[in-house]
Amino acid sequence: MTTLVRPSDTLTRDALTVLQPGFTGTSAPDWLLRRLGEGLTSVGLFGRNIASPDQLAALTAELRAEREDVLVAIDEEGGDVTRLEVRGGSSFPGNLALGAVDDTRLTHDVARELGRRLAECGVNLNWAPSADVNSNPANPVIGVRSFGADPQLVARHTAAYVEGLQSAGVAACAKHFPGHGDTAVDSHHDLPRIAADLRTLQERELVPFRAAITAGTKAVMSAHILLPALDGTRPATLSRDVLTGLLRAPVAEGGLGFEGLIVTDGMEMRAISATYGIERGSVLAIAAGADAICVGGGLADEATVLRLRDALVRAVRDGELSKKRLADAAARVRALARWTRSAGAAQGTLPGERGVAPAPEAGLVAARRALRITRNGPYEPLSAPAYVAAFTPVANIAVGDETPWGVAAELGRLLPGTETGAYGDAGAAAAGTSGNAGAVAAGTSARTEEILRAAGERRIVAVVRDAHRHAWMTDALDALLDARPDTVVVEMGLPQAPPRGALHIATHGAARVCGRAAAEVIVGE
Repeated sequence: MTTLVRPSDTLTRDALTVLQPGFTGTSAPDWLLRRLGEGLTSVGLFGRNIASPDQLAALTAELRAEREDVLVAIDEEGGDVTRLEVRGGSSFPGNLALGAVDDTRLTHDVARELGRRLAECGVNLNWAPSADVNSNPANPVIGVRSFGADPQLVARHTAAYVEGLQSAGVAACAKHFPGHGDTAVDSHHDLPRIAADLRTLQERELVPFRAAITAGTKAVMSAHILLPALDGTRPATLSRDVLTGLLRAPVAEGGLGFEGLIVTDGMEMRAISATYGIERGSVLAIAAGADAICVGGGLADEATVLRLRDALVRAVRDGELSKKRLADAAARVRALARWTRSAGAAQGTLPGERGVAPAPEAGLVAARRALRITRNGPYEPLSAPAYVAAFTPVANIAVGDETPWGVAAELGRLLPGTETGAYGDAGAAAAGTSGNAGAVAAGTSARTEEILRAAGERRIVAVVRDAHRHAWMTDALDALLDARPDTVVVEMGLPQAPPRGALHIATHGAARVCGRAAAEVIVGE
């Protein structure tokens, strides 16, 4: 057991309590255990921390040996955003697939099974679900992470997800308040701006968050977005008007009446760090009404924790941050930690205990039901090895590029000998920065010839992801279908482009389980 700081040092303890830092490695470093002994109450896990369920359970046991009520948080949405299965792909489809099925019981059951697996590994806070209404099809960071573009559909599935996850003893965290769906900018890279008026926000963005709060979500995550209708100066994460004046304010006063934990999105994201810096950003976020500072996706060391701790302590001593506001934030963190402990005990989901009944097929059932299949005339199922051409866009940071996606692995299991190739934006590479149309066309033609040579006589399965957002992908598909009209097309992103190909399958997500469901259809199972 590490040495605790003096009990009288409540300010330093409170400053540590509001942090949700990450770390590197698959076991707890000494510095992290030491800070848990000094007041740190939360730890965030990422894909780099996870090798297997057994290893994860051992890691969380290490943390609990130091602090029994520690909050162990993770960004496990299922679907495209998975940390639990970062190296193999998720066993669960993401939100868009669940919204496409539109069966709230199914959404509840999927979230409950996901929660059961998290609880079994000792994780008790999930930074999910995404409650964003994906009203902008060009959104580069939400897309399939949203249940859809209809606020009422998103609301009922957000509520079902919250209830399912928390029925397994894992706290839900609805995100990204007040709604990241109408952006054309990724807040990992820059500060998005939503120009919608207040009435639109009330009738669209806020609807799912009201549903999440009614369903009892224990936490809400703020978004690093600027909404002039609410605050023309500061992004939501740093805005008292948004966090206190809207999210926290009583319903009778026009607010949402949320009383649980408000946690920020990652403070090292450039929407905050490039303008305010993480120290000043963290002080402003707590002052605005946030209770917990998420940091650690990119900055995952003890120095970061100490920088933020000291910035908060200094802000209180300098009169920039109220001591009472910091104490209130810390109290909410500790209250959630107590809830997860009692909820886990009530559900029997504490590590090593029998609890929620497993439902191992829930994700596959959902992925199969989410498929939308379009045939262009008679279709002959594949019965021999195929060639899979995967048109691969640059992954956004939330999804990451370490998680495999597509149908090749699952199709290879059903049709041994199947091969695959990944193809990026060759036209842009050929054109360089000149934007020369002739060079782009030449690049597209060369790529098509490369695919045809690699495929030989085999049937081609073309896999795309958000084809409507990538002109090069549409051009590549056009050229390939002109040469081989019998090509099967699998869209694993947002299915906005018209269905094409001898068989077109929209999976509504790129999780491993979505690839398996699509492969079954391709071979006629």
